[in-house]
Amino acid sequence: MRAVQCVLLFVVLRVFAFISMPVQAQEIASPKTTAQKIRNPLNDLLDEAQTALDKNDYNAAIPPLQKFIAEKPDVAFAHFQLAYAYTALKQPDQARAEYQKCVALDPKMPEAQLNLGILLLDQNAAAAVDPLRKAVDLLPSQSRPRLLLGLAQERSGDLKGAADSFEGASRLDPKNDEALLELGRIYMKTNRLADAEVKFRAVLGLQANSPGALQGLALSLDQQNKPDAADAYREYLAVQPQDNAARGRLVHFLVQQQKFDEALAELDKTAPGQSPSLENLKLKADIQIGQKKLDEAIVTLKQAVALAPNDAQLHGGLGRTYLQTRDFPDAEKELKAALNLDRSNLTYWKDLSSTYYLGGNCQGTLATLDMIAKAETPGAGPWFIRALCYDKLKQVEPALGAYRKFLELDGNKNPDQVWQATQRIHVLEKAEKKR
Repeated sequence: MRAVQCVLLFVVLRVFAFISMPVQAQEIASPKTTAQKIRNPLNDLLDEAQTALDKNDYNAAIPPLQKFIAEKPDVAFAHFQLAYAYTALKQPDQARAEYQKCVALDPKMPEAQLNLGILLLDQNAAAAVDPLRKAVDLLPSQSRPRLLLGLAQERSGDLKGAADSFEGASRLDPKNDEALLELGRIYMKTNRLADAEVKFRAVLGLQANSPGALQGLALSLDQQNKPDAADAYREYLAVQPQDNAARGRLVHFLVQQQKFDEALAELDKTAPGQSPSLENLKLKADIQIGQKKLDEAIVTLKQAVALAPNDAQLHGGLGRTYLQTRDFPDAEKELKAALNLDRSNLTYWKDLSSTYYLGGNCQGTLATLDMIAKAETPGAGPWFIRALCYDKLKQVEPALGAYRKFLELDGNKNPDQVWQATQRIHVLEKAEKKR
């Protein structure tokens, strides 16, 4: 009987190891078997199979087990042993069939329900739920079956059921860091960010350098817009320095806080010695613009455009940066390139209108304002620009109409422009009477 018990414990251990989830031997009870009651030569077949399994010679264990089952098909233990041999040989279809026969013969064998659920977990998570739920019922005081059930439920889309299972595992074993970690991840998926933060901190209280908990804590703090998210990202990156996605989030977070020097320093760590990626170039340009280093930002954006010449946003960003440096010809060129790729983007039209106006191109300004007016009703500002352009082009009637429309819409919110418009109206009205 001792040999049988050891094999069963070894079976469960090996199957758990197969999915990288080691289990302690004392967590699983050995099933009862009638092997000792079977007379020779069938008992010899079980002994032969057991000897092969003890030597990890799984191929050799299969023939005697198959012969035994041919004579005694209703012995659940033999199917269990055969299923284990198939599992060790990475023949999951055969293993699943034998576990299913085993649980059909003895539905109260917890090891068989558990191992069947584990086997199905990566193949068909929804199918794994039923045997794992039965294992939970058969092993109510153990946390591991509940943890595995939660994984199956999560993978099959039942997030509420998964949360209940992980919470149950955590209640049975408050120091089960796996259950706490999975529970934190479920809370993240269901937007319970504060609860997720609590669970990730609990894991870190047990394992200070847990990569999963450090990452989860950083993400939960980030999504809650808490300022200590930056420190949490740094702590995570200290143990996972190659996670460029997390470093990118840290850079974004620092840019939002206008900590541009820190953001640039982190960005330089992303891929040292390598050509910068498109995403990193975009981030670098954002940082340089935030630092008011517009000439450097132009160089960075041109590098990005070279990598992605059909990216309208890059052309638009480069055009706006040229506009800020009052390089109107290059601004016009890039904004037109952006509009060729995304003609409906009003931001590009507005920037092009500003480029034309500041560059003294009144005809171009009016044409772009007409395009913008097709998409949105112009406010006081566009009418004032129209008025100035008509005025410069000596188109008196349109200028008067635009100045009056501006005064109507502005409500004296911009007193300087109101004064200018009022004065120009007087001048234009006098000029019109003299004609």
